[in-house]
Amino acid sequence: MKGEKVLEERSIRVIDSNKTFFGKLSSTLSKIIIPTKIGINGIVINLKRNNLLKAFENNINFKEKTDEEKKHALDSKYQEAYSLYLEAIDKYIMDSVYKKVKTNTASDFEKEAMGNYYKITQIKETDYNEYKYQKQKYLIELDYESLKLNAKEKTIKKYNEFYITQMDSFYKGILKCYSVKLAEVSRSKGDNKLDIYNKIFDTLDEYVEKIITLKLADKENNIEEKIGTDLHRLDQFDIGTLDAKDYVEKNMILLGISRSIFTHSLPLVATEQCYNKLLKDIRKIIVTTSNQKSKMEAYNILLDLMEAYNVKLLSGKVYWEKIEEREKYKKFYEEYEKTETAKGKEILFLKRELSVLQDNEENKEIINFYKERLMSYGAMKKIRNICKTNSNYTRTRKVNK
Repeated sequence: MKGEKVLEERSIRVIDSNKTFFGKLSSTLSKIIIPTKIGINGIVINLKRNNLLKAFENNINFKEKTDEEKKHALDSKYQEAYSLYLEAIDKYIMDSVYKKVKTNTASDFEKEAMGNYYKITQIKETDYNEYKYQKQKYLIELDYESLKLNAKEKTIKKYNEFYITQMDSFYKGILKCYSVKLAEVSRSKGDNKLDIYNKIFDTLDEYVEKIITLKLADKENNIEEKIGTDLHRLDQFDIGTLDAKDYVEKNMILLGISRSIFTHSLPLVATEQCYNKLLKDIRKIIVTTSNQKSKMEAYNILLDLMEAYNVKLLSGKVYWEKIEEREKYKKFYEEYEKTETAKGKEILFLKRELSVLQDNEENKEIINFYKERLMSYGAMKKIRNICKTNSNYTRTRKVNK
């Protein structure tokens, strides 16, 4: 990734991806970061940014693949310009916000911003790779917000290509970090994975909101063709308050988008775990919902989830830990491809769920729900719990002498 080897951590530069914080950041950014005519740091940032964009443009437009020496020189020049640019932004933050906090003259927003800086130092101690991506992402976001408020449209358009390229790399890197963490906690019994799941879903949501929006504005980008249907499905979650089942459905759509954009950064094994988490959530919602309409809405989400997981995801799974599971799936998939009706596919999904779920107390209610659905379709017989005795039958027991 371009720019990975830059910006040595020489202070308490930190970031936080909390959406509330960034929401505030967008509206009050002018208080701490917008370059002014009298601010020497602001002038330096403008100069370093212009140098960066020139180096970036020269680098990406270089077509002579055989001239490795010149390509290397252009890349090195870009790396240096990128490093100096980030250092300029970082210096401005340290010279303004940190000194205000230290002298107790900072606003509440500036104090909150500095508090988020400190949080990132903890990430550095536990995961340097995530820290590296998050820090650079944060600094560039700060400058980008200032540009949107002050720069001319021509300058913003020129900056967008660099911004999108870098943000793609940062989001991919961050998701890869979370995938590794998910694998690590999965190998350790008793560890809570909920925080990592939430970070994955929040990162995907943030990417769609901030980066996909910019890509859609570029008419030459084919992003609409790749994920347009899923993006339109996400529109329904922009209005009103979301309940538990809405979050499951939204995260399901985000996972679908990730399969098109972050195939390697969020690999199949991590995506599979995320789908299983959502399946577990929606099952719980179904059995705890008393309102019949809401229960069936949740059930319809479950059916969509089962199709996304069992058909779209698992059909591309190459490595299976257990051969018998692979053979079971192959049989299911063959039957699925032969089934033409929605009812027939629903019955297949329910039967597969019954074969996958463990018959224990935790799953008892959802298993009973599945069985009732199957019996209503005539796909499962109801066994009456009646015991009869035959008065003409006498049981004898042989006694050894």
